[in-house]
Amino acid sequence: MTSRYIAIDWGSTNLRAWHYQGDQCLESRQSEAGVTRLNGRTFEAVLAQITEGWARENTRVVMAGMVGSNAGWVNVPYLPCPARFDDIGQQITAVADNIWIVPGLCVNREDNHNVMRGEETQLLGARDLQPAQVYVMPGTHCKWVLADSEQVSDFHTVMTGELHHVLLNHTLLGAGLPEQETSPDAFTAGLTRGLDSPDLLPRLFEVRASHVLGRLAREQVSEFLSGLLIGSEVASMKAWIAPQQTITLVANPSLTARYQQAFDLLGYGTQALRGDDAFQAGIRSIAHAVAK
Repeated sequence: MTSRYIAIDWGSTNLRAWHYQGDQCLESRQSEAGVTRLNGRTFEAVLAQITEGWARENTRVVMAGMVGSNAGWVNVPYLPCPARFDDIGQQITAVADNIWIVPGLCVNREDNHNVMRGEETQLLGARDLQPAQVYVMPGTHCKWVLADSEQVSDFHTVMTGELHHVLLNHTLLGAGLPEQETSPDAFTAGLTRGLDSPDLLPRLFEVRASHVLGRLAREQVSEFLSGLLIGSEVASMKAWIAPQQTITLVANPSLTARYQQAFDLLGYGTQALRGDDAFQAGIRSIAHAVAK
């Protein structure tokens, strides 16, 4: 019989678990008990709760994400880039009987200091499902990754998602705004502005001025700001990639569509992959390697 195992994506604010037999998912669960939300419970207790009934004492568990950070269960060392894909699965850290954590990746050069945890597992899956030379992984902190079929050579992080949240909720740009609404037109207007003028700092206050002067609906500020930030990000990073390189976007479909629109306007072709699909394919490959 094909062996069973448990895959865990344990981030800062959320926890997701999948119970597998071979490549078949038997059941999935999720919780808000992220690394920063344990509420006094131990990691062992939270893991036992989310895997209850999955015969955990006889089932190997492979975890990735912030659970391996200095705020997690165990501070698992980063693998320095260039890092071979095979090493990600071979250099996992045991934290208890039959429980392992996947290492993150880092770049530590004078011109680039960067770390990732969790995305390395998505990269493993993306390499198999949608191989590319460049992987763009939008989210709270967007990762731009250079890789080939054998290794990850370099990556950068752009805090676009977090910056959007902070600007809209904790600065003058979002002060006093009504409930925000979806607006493809407002997003496209912001995106075009960001692509044409990627120097972001001089453009930010214009977001407020635009709605004060009646040029932007107050309900559409979030959409315009999202477009402005993504446009600025893509325009700023495009020099890092060559036009002929294959680009895979790894994220949820709605976020992928926003980045695809930016790349389309610049004349870059992209292919898309759901982040969950990439993560599950990656952690399955690691779990199978552990069993050998």
